[in-house]
Amino acid sequence: MAELFKGQQATASAKTPLSEPETTAPYPEPRQAPPEPLVVEKPWGRFIQYVLNEPVTVKILEVKAGEQLSYQAHRHRSELWVPLDEGACVQIDDQILRPKPMEPVFIPVGAKHRLIGEDKSYRVLEISFGYFDEDDIIRFEDKYGRITDTP
Repeated sequence: MAELFKGQQATASAKTPLSEPETTAPYPEPRQAPPEPLVVEKPWGRFIQYVLNEPVTVKILEVKAGEQLSYQAHRHRSELWVPLDEGACVQIDDQILRPKPMEPVFIPVGAKHRLIGEDKSYRVLEISFGYFDEDDIIRFEDKYGRITDTP
């Protein structure tokens, strides 16, 4: 796994929000379309493979009931969200989705999006494609006062 990221580390210089990423090697472009999952049946059950040998960032987001993420967009990454629990609520632009557990939702680069915690807490597997940096967040709405100055 270390081979995939060799030479792809951000420089030590200070970062400014939403600046172009400073790298020593190019990062892959964000996906323009969702990956086609591979489902493999096994005697013990099955596995679902979303990516193979791609440099990605993987997180599990835990959304509390009554809370929500910023209404945000990214310039340098697209995302695939896979709800792990019942109760997920996803906003992409003006559309509200309530995907079932394991029903993937693709967020293209530049799309405004957020997760909303309605009456239940839930978890979402997030796979980010492209350059991942927490500074690559343009916030349009945020109940915690973290609006981005300039989109």
